[in-house]
Amino acid sequence: MAVDVLFTGGSVFTGSGSPLHDHAVGIWRGRIAAIVPEAEAASLVGPDTQVVELDGALLSPGFQDAHIHPVGGGVELLQCDLTGATDAADAVETVAAYAAANPDEPWILGGGWSMDHFVGGAPVRALLDAVVPDRPVLLMSRDHHSSWANTTAIRFAGIDAETPDPADGSIEREADGTPAGTFHEGASDLFAEVRPVGSEDLSYRGLLRAQELLLSLGITGWQDALVAGESAGISDPTGAYLRAVDEGALRAHVVGAQWWERSGGLEQVEGMLQLRDEIARRGHEERLSFGTVKIMVDGVAENQTAAMLAPYRDAHGHDTANRGISFVDPTVLRRAVEALDAAGMQVHFHALGDRAVREALDAIESARAANGASDGRHHLAHLQVVAEADTARFAELDAVANLQALWATHESQIDVLTLPFLQDGAEARQYPFGDLVRDGARLAAGSDWPVSSADPLAAIHIAVTRVAPELDAEPLGGAHQRLDLETAMAAYTSGSAYVNHRDHDTGYVREGYLANLVVIEPNPFALPDEDLHLAAVASTWIEGEPVYLRDGDETRLADPAAAPGIPTPTR
Repeated sequence: MAVDVLFTGGSVFTGSGSPLHDHAVGIWRGRIAAIVPEAEAASLVGPDTQVVELDGALLSPGFQDAHIHPVGGGVELLQCDLTGATDAADAVETVAAYAAANPDEPWILGGGWSMDHFVGGAPVRALLDAVVPDRPVLLMSRDHHSSWANTTAIRFAGIDAETPDPADGSIEREADGTPAGTFHEGASDLFAEVRPVGSEDLSYRGLLRAQELLLSLGITGWQDALVAGESAGISDPTGAYLRAVDEGALRAHVVGAQWWERSGGLEQVEGMLQLRDEIARRGHEERLSFGTVKIMVDGVAENQTAAMLAPYRDAHGHDTANRGISFVDPTVLRRAVEALDAAGMQVHFHALGDRAVREALDAIESARAANGASDGRHHLAHLQVVAEADTARFAELDAVANLQALWATHESQIDVLTLPFLQDGAEARQYPFGDLVRDGARLAAGSDWPVSSADPLAAIHIAVTRVAPELDAEPLGGAHQRLDLETAMAAYTSGSAYVNHRDHDTGYVREGYLANLVVIEPNPFALPDEDLHLAAVASTWIEGEPVYLRDGDETRLADPAAAPGIPTPTR
């Protein structure tokens, strides 16, 4: 049988285990039709076969991101984008340049600033006032757990020294109580009534811009961790997705995780089921489904809102009364997960601190006791601190560990803003990926972009080494927390496909599966661990069609006669 596309001359990572060598992969009508020894590849070539000469590169299932905010990330690329700023001064200069280039925008919106660029992780309003004194400025932090505002924005929102901290957040203050300019967690919502709501057109353009970026990184599917709700400056992307599906512009397959309003209760479940079913009735489930609910259990460690079992310490090393915030009461959390699980919904937890991880696992355990085993494939994202007693519970409860591996290295946000305020020995429990694997946990992987880079290969480098490229440091948490390359690649392919309930036709290189593939060069399995970051995506394919080609790689798409070792067919 002649195939439409033939990949030849490289190694093949099938989604688990070691790569195949000396094998070719044939694609027919958008699906993988054959995986054969190179010696048999000629039998798959016909007059119209497109031969892709890998020249030693790796063919892999397309990456899937199990925790990402693509529409918000795409919109930020279109607004005041601070992700490239190298320090506080550079961030301020970026704001000034954006304001000057956009004189008609009533608000300066955007995000991406890094807490570690500012003293105490809290930028002040005066820095913004110096460059934009006459228009409100509101910028989300890189992790989307804090906002930075100028004086005009603070006044527009009616926030002053008398404004109390909300139950789910805090306001950084000057000595007299006046807001200093940084608003953590729920305090960012104090701007909700005055901040402009992004237009549907802006969201749609953000989605298309994000998809363009993600396809260039080899990502062929994702789970959007916030749909049907708004939080942290991210508008509801539901309309953008529906428009993209209707117009045929959504190339990736997307699972949307409906946002659980933490101030609400079980009354939310019925509406979530209705939206899930409404999306399904539109008949586009191969591209878009909303069968997941996102519950944010806690905050983040760098602003001390991650829920911990032990108290945070102050700058002098003394215990405080703060153990972080459980955004959802544990009793309510258990009842919610029981109800969602019974209704066939997946639950996607934000669980960063060890107390939050335990509360999420307890909720899954309660659902198992109430409903029996299910195919919910519930998963916990972030997992910065996990108690030793809880790593084995993942496998016991069929809970998936959703890793954001790019964070598992020494860097200033951990070394300056986090570890000094945690208990002795806390470093050993940072992102304990190795412990989870040894205890049998199933892994998925994601980026949380725009919180951090969406590049799977950058994250895989750190998953394997626990050290950022060119950083002279010991592996965060110890070398025993490193993953091998096969495990890290599987987490980002077949592992995330499992979480997305798409492992029946994606996540593997198998006959009959969709030809959602990525070509990676150089082959990461041929590189030393410390050089994994040198691997890059050469091309991305969805259903057998190239949706991204690196500049210069068009030459890989050759007629059969141009492919070494593949004879020209007789016409």
